[in-house]
Amino acid sequence: MRGRADAAQKKRLVTILCVVVVFAVFLYLYYGPLFGSGEQQGRSARELSRAILPFGLGGDDNAETRADEVSVFSLDEGDGALVPKSFPVCDDRHSELIPCLDRHLIYQMRLKLDLSLMEHYERHCPHPDRRFNCLIPPPPDYKIPIKWPKSRDEVWKANIPHTHLAKEKSDQNWMVVKGDKIEFPGGGTHFHYGADKYIAALANMLNFSNNNLNNEGKIRTVFDVGCGVASFGGYLLSSDIIAMSLAPNDVHQNQIQFALERGIPAYLGVLGTKRLPYPSRSFELAHCSRCRIDWLQRDGILLLELDRLLRPGGYFAYSSPEAYAQDEEDLRIWKEMSALVERMCWKIAAKKNQTVIWVKPLTNDCYMEREPGTQPPLCRPDDDPDAVWGVQMKACITPYTQQVQRARGSGLVPWPARLTSPPPRLSDFDISHDKFEKDMDTWQRRVDSYWNLLTPKIRPDTIRNIMDMKANLGSFAAGLRDKPVWVMNVVPEDGPNTLKIIYDRGLIGSMHDWCEAFSTYPRTYDLLHAWTVFSDIEKKGCSAEDLLLEMDRILRPNGYIIIRDRRVVVDFIKKHLTALHWESITIVEAEAGLESDEADTVFIIQKKMWLPGENHKDSA
Repeated sequence: MRGRADAAQKKRLVTILCVVVVFAVFLYLYYGPLFGSGEQQGRSARELSRAILPFGLGGDDNAETRADEVSVFSLDEGDGALVPKSFPVCDDRHSELIPCLDRHLIYQMRLKLDLSLMEHYERHCPHPDRRFNCLIPPPPDYKIPIKWPKSRDEVWKANIPHTHLAKEKSDQNWMVVKGDKIEFPGGGTHFHYGADKYIAALANMLNFSNNNLNNEGKIRTVFDVGCGVASFGGYLLSSDIIAMSLAPNDVHQNQIQFALERGIPAYLGVLGTKRLPYPSRSFELAHCSRCRIDWLQRDGILLLELDRLLRPGGYFAYSSPEAYAQDEEDLRIWKEMSALVERMCWKIAAKKNQTVIWVKPLTNDCYMEREPGTQPPLCRPDDDPDAVWGVQMKACITPYTQQVQRARGSGLVPWPARLTSPPPRLSDFDISHDKFEKDMDTWQRRVDSYWNLLTPKIRPDTIRNIMDMKANLGSFAAGLRDKPVWVMNVVPEDGPNTLKIIYDRGLIGSMHDWCEAFSTYPRTYDLLHAWTVFSDIEKKGCSAEDLLLEMDRILRPNGYIIIRDRRVVVDFIKKHLTALHWESITIVEAEAGLESDEADTVFIIQKKMWLPGENHKDSA
């Protein structure tokens, strides 16, 4: 009997030891110092965390039910929500990771994409099991970016160590490598002698006063497709014009990264199969300088997407060999393109040398006068031209609303009065002028308060690139109008599509789902403003930890985050500061929110400078 008891006791000891070893391994993987871990170790930590966290990466069918039962932000560590003391660090291969535009992921997923339609440059986000969930390290020798306005003309080579564009475009003055910097002379494919002279030439072609393309404030928002390193958009800023510079993550994959490093508004995207994330009638002018786009493909569907984005009376400036060359192929393209835009009711406003500028009609009159059966057709009445998130492009002309028809144009006042004047499309949301003005006043007070809280930590030129992660009517950005900054206004894809109000105010932005990664390179924003964004994704069953990691990815070292949310959200984020290498600057209780009676808490955070394998450090 004794031998049998000893055997049972030994068996129990072995079982206990096994449990202890497994638990120790778990603690090491989840809490231990994950030195420079790559994809494998990152996934191990992620998979373990998914087993204990009460919410998942992309949510599931039961997520909403769980969110109703208990707030994930209010769980204590004893309730099963373990808080990591460190996150794994991605290896150097992922220092420029853009999760939803990762060509390696597309290859691994074996997606069947049509390369001729540019589908491989569109967003394809990883399944939860394929997300890295690790901190993106800066490149070796990373430096705090050069400040605006000097940054328009030069950046640190160490921050974007890619010089192939300088060699490939050496004859076009895109960029020049000089010592430890990369300089931007302002050239482009069709403006070798400088964007400033080219812009003045466009204004001259249109007979605008003083050769100023802003046309006394009538042109404010511009769409530059195939923008290169965005020198065109960079030089427009001095004329009070803001451009959304767009280019894909293609063979010139770092061009948007250069643009954002320079402090120029830009976005990663492509004219492929899906609508761009901008509402109809957003831009006064679209621009293509040798952008290598086949405008005739698929019944002109890409040109019709531009048509959707242009305002009544908007211009399309097209600089390309087809506009002036005399060889057989160029002549064919020019003839077919001219016929297409004529059927779209565009007229030539000016044509000189290498450039033609078309103008879009002010009303529907021309559309109504076309012969029956003329192609392209008008879009169906039930097609919403402002529905853009994941919506396929349509090869049809977007007619104007009755409001535009009556006004014979957009009805917008010139810039800068446009910023604070109630735009006509407010009526789409049943928002009164009084409510619009109250929104402006509220956010002006909040912005002034933010700036006072930041003032001890920043200089006047510290912050340049700002993202408002839930922009509503754009009043946060409007409150910054006197600062040397620009704001990417983001509107949630599942909320009211107020992005058209933002564009009507002369601001820019994009639509997005914060359960996914944003289309930008790492380290591209100086300040992120998150007003109730965490509360919103909790309702959708998405992971707050994933959002924290995404914010860290797109924020520059030494950059700032302003959280405005419930106190329980702030307390949740505080627990993750050490793991993220973030530092609390201040926490203040604020007034009641605009859309609820619950008071907000304002939490200001700074991301510290750190490098893999060493403790995070401050930068001079």
